[in-house]
Amino acid sequence: MKEGLDVVLNFQRNEITEAQVYGFLSKLAKGENKEILNKIRNDELKHYQMWREISGQDVNINWLKVFYYSLLALIFGVTFTIKLMEKGEQSAELAYKGIASQYAQAEAIYKDEEKHEETLYKLIEEEKLSYLGSIVLGLNDALVEITGTLAGLSFALRVSQTVGIAGLITGVAASLSMAASEYLSQVADGKPNPMKAAIYTLIAYFVVVLALVLPYFFIGDAVTAFVFTVGIGLLVVVYYAGFASVIHEKSFEGTFLQMLLVVFGVSLISFGIGELARRVFGISV
Repeated sequence: MKEGLDVVLNFQRNEITEAQVYGFLSKLAKGENKEILNKIRNDELKHYQMWREISGQDVNINWLKVFYYSLLALIFGVTFTIKLMEKGEQSAELAYKGIASQYAQAEAIYKDEEKHEETLYKLIEEEKLSYLGSIVLGLNDALVEITGTLAGLSFALRVSQTVGIAGLITGVAASLSMAASEYLSQVADGKPNPMKAAIYTLIAYFVVVLALVLPYFFIGDAVTAFVFTVGIGLLVVVYYAGFASVIHEKSFEGTFLQMLLVVFGVSLISFGIGELARRVFGISV
């Protein structure tokens, strides 16, 4: 019985903790999303009370878990956080199903969790996810084009600040060009809000550009600065691969390797072109 009580208390703590998380998420949401998240929060509180009736005890909220998911929601958005939580709840659903014969409440909770997954989660809409394609376009192109450009310039020019300025100018021009292309593409396809799509592309592209050129303004040697740029590019790839793997429910490893090969493959080719230009044409500053 002691082992059974420990299991019940663990479930009880998970329910009250997740109720707190969904309560925080509902504060970030608006309209129908807020109502959906409040509905899930109330269900989690109901589940907590059902387990409490069995245990006859109160439990403490796991505030570290609440903080973790709240921070993720602020950085990555509500949908990302819910999908990540959903992965954890899948194992909980199996556990509920496993003890349904011992506790009748577990069967009811299991059905509620299934309802969350099949119905409520699918109703949640987040604006930036509607423009995820535009964001990915800006992010991917900035990584490939600017990393490749900086690789070529670093080994051709060898002067860090000159490479940084050239990379920044190239990045600004490319981000505007990419945003304009996305706008025209959205208009041609008859998509709603083409200007918003263009703005998301512009912001994603320009933020990556700033991150990639930053080392050149603080590190004197261009080749050393490029090493740091590669590190920043790697972090961006990890960020995107992690985000995409959760949102699209794909393999993190596959997405990460695919992006890594494209970005650093282009950088390697650009490095070769830059080194060739320096040796053959004597380009240096």
